[in-house]
Amino acid sequence: MADTDQNQRELDGLRTQQWIHNEWVESASGETFDTINPATGQLLARVASAGGQDVDRAVASAREAVVGEWGALDAHRRSHLILRLADLIEEHADELATLETHDNGKPFFESRKVDLPMVVDTFRYFGGMADKIHGETIPVSGPFLNYTRREPLGVVGCIVPWNFPLNLASWKVAPALACGNAVVLKPAEQTPLTALRLGELAAEAGFPPGALNVVPGFGDRAGSALVRHPDVAAISFTGSTETGRIVMREAAETLKEVSLELGGKSPNVVFADADLGSAIRGANSGIFYGKGEVCAAGSRILVERSIYDDFLEGLEGRARKMSVGNPMESGTRLGAIVSQTQLERVMGYIQVGRDEGARLLTGGERREVDGRGYYVEATVFADVEPEMTIAQEEIFGPVAAVIPFDDFDDAVARANQTIYGLAAGIWTRDVGKAHRMAEAIDAGVVWINSYNRYDPASPFGGTKASGFGRDLGFQSALDKYTRTKSVWVALD
Repeated sequence: MADTDQNQRELDGLRTQQWIHNEWVESASGETFDTINPATGQLLARVASAGGQDVDRAVASAREAVVGEWGALDAHRRSHLILRLADLIEEHADELATLETHDNGKPFFESRKVDLPMVVDTFRYFGGMADKIHGETIPVSGPFLNYTRREPLGVVGCIVPWNFPLNLASWKVAPALACGNAVVLKPAEQTPLTALRLGELAAEAGFPPGALNVVPGFGDRAGSALVRHPDVAAISFTGSTETGRIVMREAAETLKEVSLELGGKSPNVVFADADLGSAIRGANSGIFYGKGEVCAAGSRILVERSIYDDFLEGLEGRARKMSVGNPMESGTRLGAIVSQTQLERVMGYIQVGRDEGARLLTGGERREVDGRGYYVEATVFADVEPEMTIAQEEIFGPVAAVIPFDDFDDAVARANQTIYGLAAGIWTRDVGKAHRMAEAIDAGVVWINSYNRYDPASPFGGTKASGFGRDLGFQSALDKYTRTKSVWVALD
């Protein structure tokens, strides 16, 4: 009861209806769903569950904004509003980080010191971009002036997952708004709270009604209705590859533009000439940061045979120090898995790893804190064969599969032996080798002698079953959230 009371105090004043047209709105059906604190397994809040009627209302609001007040704003005013929203997010960073940790289970220091600063930076970067979008004049044949205009698409649907709820929302919402679109945001049903608060803060910043709407709910109802809606011009989706395929099929009916950032099984490749200590630290954080619930997690660690045993010894030692505990406590390094369902999925993969003959080096057990919660120890499997299930399928949990390799060509072959192509890491002191490897790996993002680095200015996205399209980056935003119009003017 004490924990429930504490949660209630921290959530005091939080509204959990839908955010449509700058107003709190109950779902048309009156239905709600529970959002659970994974650290305790207890109820955090009951949230309005959006259905087709609610999505219709949100899209109509967004459409009204596009053809009305929001669409009529000049780029300088849009920039000012987005920058003001960034300031408000920064002012409320403690509150938002607390919500994120309660809803997702990640350690508070990750929410507050990593996620929220990037959210602020993302809104500021794209706020600065808003008044710098322009077309070109083109030297065409004949007595004509030809120029291009970059115009907003209209209503953009943004669907985000539960692992970085507010951060990934900012990656989509900020550039979409900067380009002049109105947004309907559908957060994951496991983690809707910070998205709802974002809508409220946008209104406080001065955004007109309809510019940003938030419809919490389930993918097969709210998400599907958003993807199918004929007045939604584009969908920006981050989530599983399986769901991404559904999004593509359903979006095809209305020929809307689609961008998909999907799953990953990213290789983190350690050569014998690497700085071993740095590589071990990078591999450790590459898989265990965010509890491994990271699309770009370095879940396949490829290590050259001559340093394989030394690397395993170092990684095992660091993994054992990844303390499992209350996410709100400063010493915690592994928080709670986001849900009971995801916990069972992770534990199922750990059992499969054992059954298929991988060597469990450390971890592998479920943990509880004060007798409850959804926790898993930092887990390292050694002697993993590339064909094993834990080396091929995305686990989305704190489970590392360490795979030995013989030489450069073997490393390339093993790195690419997956359906995914999101990210990769390379650890070597040989600059030429690093660049050759970066070219050879099928991945949208490659880190050399580092891992999990992000910046609003640098595009992020994948290839193969990891999807297509890019979040972040100036040019990526233009390509994703504007269309080019060509205008011809006769000069005689």
